[in-house]
Amino acid sequence: MTDVRPPEARSGGAQDEPHGRPLNRIAGDLYGRGVNMQCPSAARMFDYCLGGTANFAVDRQAVDRLLPEVPEIQVYARATRAFLCRVIRFLCDRGIDQFLDLGSGMPTVGNVHEIAGRRRAGARVAYVDVEPEVVSHSKELLRGTEGVTVTQADMREPEAVLAAPGVAGLLDFSRPIAVLAVSVLPYVPDADDPAGIVRRYRDNCAPGSYLAVSHGAPLTMSVDQVRSSEYVYQSTHTPLAMRSPERIRSLLPGYELLEPGLVPLPEWRPEPDVNAAQDSTRSANGLAAVGYLPHEVLDARDG
Repeated sequence: MTDVRPPEARSGGAQDEPHGRPLNRIAGDLYGRGVNMQCPSAARMFDYCLGGTANFAVDRQAVDRLLPEVPEIQVYARATRAFLCRVIRFLCDRGIDQFLDLGSGMPTVGNVHEIAGRRRAGARVAYVDVEPEVVSHSKELLRGTEGVTVTQADMREPEAVLAAPGVAGLLDFSRPIAVLAVSVLPYVPDADDPAGIVRRYRDNCAPGSYLAVSHGAPLTMSVDQVRSSEYVYQSTHTPLAMRSPERIRSLLPGYELLEPGLVPLPEWRPEPDVNAAQDSTRSANGLAAVGYLPHEVLDARDG
């Protein structure tokens, strides 16, 4: 079971060795392949904020430097994880049984396949992440799990993602599917046209599909806090870009937003959830939305 306490409540510090025997083995493999393990990883930093064990000293150091000035990063991580749990249950109840999780990050408690499997028998999940250590660790933990694949690919290249065996061989795009872009679009800079990337995934989905998005937004953070956050993430392979609500809404072209629309993370269909309950609405500094893909959008595209 993952330790879900915040970092300051756990024993050990940033100088500890990597947590967990599987990650130790994977770290050795990655070092041997020449992967730079001295660079912080946004995925492992997120895991550390959640109280997970799939992180290294360099990741803990990066988070610990930022926490005194921007404690909101922990609130955002918890609220994001709580939103993911709620949205998977919601989509399963709407009949969705296949999920494409872009930028899936480090496996931790409450993963998509665990929630979906409890809600809908036979649910299939294709995890996609660009970072080799994330993919290696995920494959180690998910070995032998039916209906789940892990693919190393860059979500900014939709055609390559959709053609990958772990995606094309598992998911049926002739039926409705849920594309999950949970806390991944902040790491796609404007220069890479994030709205265009979302559109290309959308155009490969059947009518009745869904898109779930969460994104960092400076709702209560000061300009200096935003700059500090972006500065720390500049040291990772995936620099961070926070966006305004208007900019985030523009990243969901062609989707009908379901109620309650684009709202602060804890306000999206809240449940009696310990994570959502303990985090005040705006201090999470993130927005969430779920879009539905109607027939008309695809008809317009084909016309």
